[in-house]
Amino acid sequence: MKRRNFIATAAVGTAGIAATSSFAKTQQKDFNLKHNINHSVCRWCFNDIPWDDFLKTLNELGIKALDLTGPEDWPLMKKYNIHASMCWGAEISLTEGWNDPQYHETLIKNYTEMIPKVAEAGYTNLICFSGNRKGINDYVGLQNCVDGLSKVMPLAEEHGVVLQMELFNQINHPDYMCDSTLWGVELCRRLGSDNFKLLYDIYHMQIQEGDIIRTIQQYHPYIGHYHTAGVPGRHEIDETQELYYPAIMKAILDTGFTGYVAQEFIATWEDKIEALKDAFVRCDV
Repeated sequence: MKRRNFIATAAVGTAGIAATSSFAKTQQKDFNLKHNINHSVCRWCFNDIPWDDFLKTLNELGIKALDLTGPEDWPLMKKYNIHASMCWGAEISLTEGWNDPQYHETLIKNYTEMIPKVAEAGYTNLICFSGNRKGINDYVGLQNCVDGLSKVMPLAEEHGVVLQMELFNQINHPDYMCDSTLWGVELCRRLGSDNFKLLYDIYHMQIQEGDIIRTIQQYHPYIGHYHTAGVPGRHEIDETQELYYPAIMKAILDTGFTGYVAQEFIATWEDKIEALKDAFVRCDV
């Protein structure tokens, strides 16, 4: 068993080195993106890079958007002309969400306050979560989400803000209710508003469902935003993982999607910015 573990570890390490040396060096000498895909990146994945430095770097790379930021982040982002492509700050937590009526009063208050702030700042997308089941039946939880979200959707429509519920997998987020594309699509259908969409996290849905490209092709009208990461491990989207992101990005582009695709992987390369550049190049179809 020790020998097997060593061989497996060595193979992964070699693949990572090969990906870094071959693709990065040959493709990134001139970092010049076509921008057919609207690129973004999730801030939390690069928290160890000083905020001001990270924004400067995005500017230098020509990346104009950043995901998962709140009002406290926006002034500095505006200084560097970086758009907030997915806002947050109204949710309670990932586990306490719209599927449980006990949280509706707080959530309605939070979103009622946040929606105008997002619009006033010039942004569009605001994240939301179903919450964990905690014994709640999926059908009941679905209707609970409809009942609660219906209270804030008119305000979202008035301000041109799109609420986006993220899909998670059950390995990383056990008991989370919105773990199925079909469940999320049904929620969109019942709400019946163009201002409610799904945040389709490719990493999570590969683990939970697979069949990524066909799902995107079939249900793209209900998807308003995408997140990426490598499977397994939520690391780089290079040859060390099982998804081929250029094909996925082409499928997204072919649907006529004009929203944002945000990188949400945890970098393992020593130079994390090079890892990020590598991901942008792979997704720039």
